[in-house]
Amino acid sequence: MRRIVILIVLFLANSLVAQVKFEANVSKNTLGLNERVRIEFSMNEDGDNFVPPNFEASGFRVVGGPSQSISESWVNGRGSFQKTYSYVLLPLKKGNLVIKQALIEINGQIYKTLPIKITVTNAVNQPNDANDPATVRADNNLYLVADISKTNPYVNEPITVVYKLYFSYNIGITNWQELNKPKYKDFWSQNIDVKQLVAEEGMFKGERYRYVVLRKTVLYPQKAGKLVIEPLSLDIDCQVPRGRPNFFGQVQLVDDSKRVSAGSKVIDVKPLPEAGKPANFTGAVGKFNFSVLPSKTTLKNGESLDLDIKVTGIGNLKLFNLPKPVVPSELEMYDPEHSENVSTPLSGMTGSISDRYTIIPQSKGNFPIKGLEFSYFDLSTGSYKTIASPNIMLNVLDGPGVVNSNVNSADATSKTVATPSKSFAFIKQKTELESIESDDFLGSGLFYGLLFLPFLLIPVLVIVKKRKDTQDADIIGNKTKRANALAKKYLSEAKKQINNKEPFYIALEKAMHNFLKAKLNIETSEMSKDKITEILLSRNANSETVKEFITLTESCELARYAPSTSTIIHQDYDKAVEIISSLEKQIK
Repeated sequence: MRRIVILIVLFLANSLVAQVKFEANVSKNTLGLNERVRIEFSMNEDGDNFVPPNFEASGFRVVGGPSQSISESWVNGRGSFQKTYSYVLLPLKKGNLVIKQALIEINGQIYKTLPIKITVTNAVNQPNDANDPATVRADNNLYLVADISKTNPYVNEPITVVYKLYFSYNIGITNWQELNKPKYKDFWSQNIDVKQLVAEEGMFKGERYRYVVLRKTVLYPQKAGKLVIEPLSLDIDCQVPRGRPNFFGQVQLVDDSKRVSAGSKVIDVKPLPEAGKPANFTGAVGKFNFSVLPSKTTLKNGESLDLDIKVTGIGNLKLFNLPKPVVPSELEMYDPEHSENVSTPLSGMTGSISDRYTIIPQSKGNFPIKGLEFSYFDLSTGSYKTIASPNIMLNVLDGPGVVNSNVNSADATSKTVATPSKSFAFIKQKTELESIESDDFLGSGLFYGLLFLPFLLIPVLVIVKKRKDTQDADIIGNKTKRANALAKKYLSEAKKQINNKEPFYIALEKAMHNFLKAKLNIETSEMSKDKITEILLSRNANSETVKEFITLTESCELARYAPSTSTIIHQDYDKAVEIISSLEKQIK
């Protein structure tokens, strides 16, 4: 009996030893956003056709691997086998992430690992790992810094943010990718193109480093208080030396990566002083010149003149309004034509803005245009300044009615000349006579026309009914027509609301969405950046046009709450019309 029990135990032991195992293990189940995790897929039998999980879909990026290791051993006549696939992963987001199953084929059968749950928290301070020299070097010699020109500006005073990537001399940068773009809530912002990345030398933390400028931005704070600039975060791929040089003095380079962030920045914005603020102040901050120039001051009745109101200088040129002239009732003034000639270097906006009014006199006489005042806050002196233009006297040589040229300016502005628009009615040169006798209705052409009209309408009604039934049955076509009509409706509504920022951007966004519904036969709930891009490109749309469409659609929501000007709104409307027109031609 004892021998039978021993044989059974040995048989079960051999069965357990021979059982196939395929499992996944991770180095840690909880890690920070800037930490890495190692995952190993191991098996005790050699297999083929290994299929790893889709790490990116699970919220991870592969920064190392796959590496493969095989170990075999014989102990007391028994062999053991282990094969392992290893990866090093970097999380792309916070939260509870799940790495899905891996697959392997062993002896003709498919085996799967169990899913693994990993919790990713906020970034943590990482201690140096002496056993991983590549990681130590990357972590200690790679920094992203946001240099801010001023942290305590006035409202509408320009500040600059320059993002620099510092790296030591023994590190080579191979690639970088933006994870989080900086957001400038409550700032007017203008990015300055960095055409080429040029490595320069500089001091950082008391040591010499190389650095490249990645991004330059000019900001104008739009309100007082503590405003937060959200950070820029990057994934950096680099090459670092590992180990000692070989016999020939060559250093072995290995690939490494690191996630860096410039950190949030707080800007303490000072309000403009209330003391001494002029009543006509509209928010201009900087150093400006102001002029009001008429194209001519002597003209005939019916002729027009242009009145140019212009501000030049350095400051927030796109963020304030120019004063509006007041003219006598005898002068007809039209809405101005606004123009801007503004550039934005790193020091801030510079150039000029102007409003050009067209004025047409309606009668003869001398008419004054009262001088205008323009006020701005001078940053160099910390005080308000006002520039006044002189009065302008227009001399109209002829026209209906006469205004006494000897009256003073006040009297001239208060008097109007009543001129009759017509002294005599026009005398007609041709006579049109009508007979006073009326024709009988019975037997007339109208009588027979009305008699046979119902019979003629029967085939027309039948055709119309068939077409209507066909159209009603075309559900997709009807949806497309309705969406197309809505796109035109909202685009028209956007044009009507072009002087009201928030309703304008709401209507513009709806027009863009309904255009997609009409052209691509998709619902609003199905719209996503990737799906829209994929469908448009598959329909032969130009990639640059698709990119512009996505960018404008995404910016509509932000533009409703960000500071804007009438020029920017007009540009966005024109851009939308241009993009929709281009896609109309490109989509097949």
